[in-house]
Amino acid sequence: MGKSLVVVESPTKVKTIQKYLDSKFVVKASMGHIRDLPKSKLGVDEKTFAPKYVTLKSKEKTLDELQRAAAKADALYIATDPDREGEAIGWHLAQTLKVNKKRIHRIMFNEITARAIKAAFEHPGKIDLRKVDAQQARRVLDRLVGYKLSPLLWEKVRRGLSAGRVQSVALRMIVDREREVLAFVPVEYWSLHARLRGGQPSEFVATLKEVRGEKVSLGDEAQTRALVEALQGARFVVKAVNRGERRRNPAPPFITSTLQQEGGRKLHFTAKKTMLVAQQLYEGVEIGGEGAVGLITYMRTDSTRVAAEAQAEAREWIGERLGRAYLPDAPPTYRAKKGAQEAHEAIRPSEIAREPRGLAGSLTRDQLALYRLIWERFLASQMLPAVYDTVAAEIDATPQTAGERAADGPGPCLFRAQGATLQFAGFTAIYVESRDEVPTEDDPEVVIPPLEVGEVLALLALDPKQHFTQPPPRFTEAALVKALEERGIGRPSTYATILSTIQQREYVRREKGTLYPTELGTQVTDLLLPFFPEIMDIEFTAQLEEELDRIEEGDTPWVDTVRAFYKRFAQDLRRAGGKMENLKRGTETGQACPTCGKPLLERWGRFGRFLACSAYPECRFTQNLAGNGRGKPEDQPTGEACEQCGKPMVIKHGRYGQFVACSGYPECRNTKAVSLGITCPESGCGGNIVQRRSKRGRAFYSCSNYPNCKFVVWHRPVAEPCPKCGAPFLTERLAKGRKMIRECIREQCGYKLEAEQAVT
Repeated sequence: MGKSLVVVESPTKVKTIQKYLDSKFVVKASMGHIRDLPKSKLGVDEKTFAPKYVTLKSKEKTLDELQRAAAKADALYIATDPDREGEAIGWHLAQTLKVNKKRIHRIMFNEITARAIKAAFEHPGKIDLRKVDAQQARRVLDRLVGYKLSPLLWEKVRRGLSAGRVQSVALRMIVDREREVLAFVPVEYWSLHARLRGGQPSEFVATLKEVRGEKVSLGDEAQTRALVEALQGARFVVKAVNRGERRRNPAPPFITSTLQQEGGRKLHFTAKKTMLVAQQLYEGVEIGGEGAVGLITYMRTDSTRVAAEAQAEAREWIGERLGRAYLPDAPPTYRAKKGAQEAHEAIRPSEIAREPRGLAGSLTRDQLALYRLIWERFLASQMLPAVYDTVAAEIDATPQTAGERAADGPGPCLFRAQGATLQFAGFTAIYVESRDEVPTEDDPEVVIPPLEVGEVLALLALDPKQHFTQPPPRFTEAALVKALEERGIGRPSTYATILSTIQQREYVRREKGTLYPTELGTQVTDLLLPFFPEIMDIEFTAQLEEELDRIEEGDTPWVDTVRAFYKRFAQDLRRAGGKMENLKRGTETGQACPTCGKPLLERWGRFGRFLACSAYPECRFTQNLAGNGRGKPEDQPTGEACEQCGKPMVIKHGRYGQFVACSGYPECRNTKAVSLGITCPESGCGGNIVQRRSKRGRAFYSCSNYPNCKFVVWHRPVAEPCPKCGAPFLTERLAKGRKMIRECIREQCGYKLEAEQAVT
């Protein structure tokens, strides 16, 4: 009897799997895809949408080796990854290795262990052509969008740019969020906290919740101080004490998206790094004298299902190490999202007995950190909830004046204090999930001493606190992955690639874990949005993902889905080709070329925005502008002389924006902020309004006499008096809908002017 050929994707898996099989099997790796669409051309028939696959040049040697091995084998076992991509790779292998169909078997396993490998070979199946169709539809759609949109951007902006069916939507989400942040106007509000003491010696804090039976709203300091004064003589009486119990349930075991999120929050890994390290743990790591061992189950999954054997192992470990009190009566189950592939498992350790501390000498620092995260999360998911004892006290405070309630006073006030103490640790004895949300201090949980209804409390102090409403937070990689998943955009297996691509293309920059759109990313989004409303639409992109799921379920022919999409897309493409603004040609600036006097144009190049003479090539004057951060703008003269050395002052571009500096640097280090030519409105100040930047790079405007003058505004001042009250200048900001809003600096005035486009 001859040998059987087993083909996997990764060479790392070869030795891990080979040790679990006898000498009748030969394991080889395809090194991923062996065929794909050609790079040099579209590779898709625009009428039938038939893909034209070619053998990848880098895989010709690998394919020759596989074909020779297949020719000698009695059977071919395709053991590629258990997802759409793996199914497609297996289908391509079956097509090219030219083995009799009756001798081709498809085997799948979610973990690389002796148990899983043996079970897979005992129950071989066939290649799922519906999965292949779904992957093929995605590949063709992505090729049509990428190979049609990218050249359009090359023509209109610059070469080297790209656009994608999912990456463009992800970029739009980041750009939209940035605009929300920049357009946000903070609103002041105050909270009031009372430090109290009852019959028991410990103090506690209660927060004001109601005044005269209505929810409290303290808008400014004057209102808050007046209330504080009125409450100084108030009697604080316990109105109600409510005791209860709160349960906190464990998080489900990891799926791809939640692993990427938690890897970002707890380990500060990028999504790409999380998946790379997880792949290493799945494919096998050298453990002592055991050889290569697969430590976790397959890391590309959207299912929270767990094998019964794994649950039994977890329950045994928990019972022995922590006690039976931590175990639920039956193993818990978790509801998966709609469309999840329930045939797969969640991400979990292959063997619970392999504790992280026992692997410290075999794993790298990153591998150990991620393995510990997966191991702890899985164990916690099989445990009982944490239980907290809760107490909430409501306290009446009635302001008094000379023994009588003031007729015009604030009236009765209701304060509330709430606290929680841990009664039973439950799953938190192992693991606690992190969260993106920043906890608020407006209503803190505190330790509350025993209180009785009707008890009079001693007021020790009233503590007013000023707050400002906060803009929505910018996306981190973890938060963006969560948002993409919640909205049904893309698939967990694609998130790392999407995030990596938009950063590599310089559409987005990542700073201290936070994602900021670059000027180039914003410009590309604004160019595409009017002409490709469906490509850039979040809901449409999510619906297309559902179409791909229906293809996999056998409900929709893949060609019909592609044809319906391409019909609309081709129309949008033709319209954009004729009407989209061409940034390469440049836009007029209203400035004259300092070399020849001809008009200057603002254009886009390889390193971002730059100024160029319209008389090019006769005049070759250019000047870099602060574009995507790669160009180095030239210094601009101000016409002023340095107060310290007399040399010309110039406008320079630094890390936090423009500033004025002496051209004699480094001999003379005189610097100052860029003046807007607007006088500070503070009486008797005499300073000028200058632009500055916060450490986070956000522009703001303050007085040149800072710190003696503390005047500051976040929106750009405009040298135009308010037509309503005569204030010396207005401010302007860009709001949603590309509307420019001008407002009076005096809040009590209320003047506001909206325009459809930027006011110049």
